[in-house]
Amino acid sequence: MTKEAILGAIRRGLKRGPLPADQQAMLAGRLATHPRHLIPARSRLPRPDQVALFIRNVEKEFGTVTRVPDLAAVPAALADYLAAQNLPPRFALAPNPEFEAIPWSDRPLLEFERRRAQPTDQVSVQHGWAGIAETGTLMLPSGPGRPTTLNLLAETEVVVLRATAIAGAYEEAWDRLRAEHEDALSGGFMPRNIMFVTGPSRSADIEQTLELGAHGPRRLHIILVDDDPAALPMGDAVAPPRTAEPGGLAPPGD
Repeated sequence: MTKEAILGAIRRGLKRGPLPADQQAMLAGRLATHPRHLIPARSRLPRPDQVALFIRNVEKEFGTVTRVPDLAAVPAALADYLAAQNLPPRFALAPNPEFEAIPWSDRPLLEFERRRAQPTDQVSVQHGWAGIAETGTLMLPSGPGRPTTLNLLAETEVVVLRATAIAGAYEEAWDRLRAEHEDALSGGFMPRNIMFVTGPSRSADIEQTLELGAHGPRRLHIILVDDDPAALPMGDAVAPPRTAEPGGLAPPGD
């Protein structure tokens, strides 16, 4: 069924004809401009505080974060994490071109296959497209280099995310996605699937008892690559994020 046929059936059901010209113009303007509603002030912070907020929100939702200075440090960070969790050094790796620059051979004990995930995988390593500071959420559009199954099937998901990919608010991430998917022929398109991941999978449906790994990974670990000099903690080149009072933001000048 075509788009016109579907919309025509809806109009008939509502007993309404096409929109008047003024309403059509208003609707077209709204779709073109993506108007903003209220955006939380917590997302509009200096870059160091923004990244620190992202990390705190990830940890608040039972995720973990390791900061590394560059992509070359990813294999060591991954090997250390897997060893600390008593996990085998084998994983399904996102076939993302960005991962080609990672010197995996520096840690020869790491074994991986570049592919989508399978139900038998214990660990998956996904490419992080964007992080959203206001909630500590990962935005993961599907694509050939970012299979959605890597977000769902393995018990432990590790995401390699660049600090430059952290946005303050959801609106900024959507703006970037639209810009990345502009198309001269169609005007623009969206990926087939976009997953928002906030911490490991969990549910409290049964007797109000929180159970991790109910519908997906039991663990979520983010390896954060500090490729944004403006986002580093002030006064420290590679230090972990500044501490803050519980529930608050890091104090200025800390």
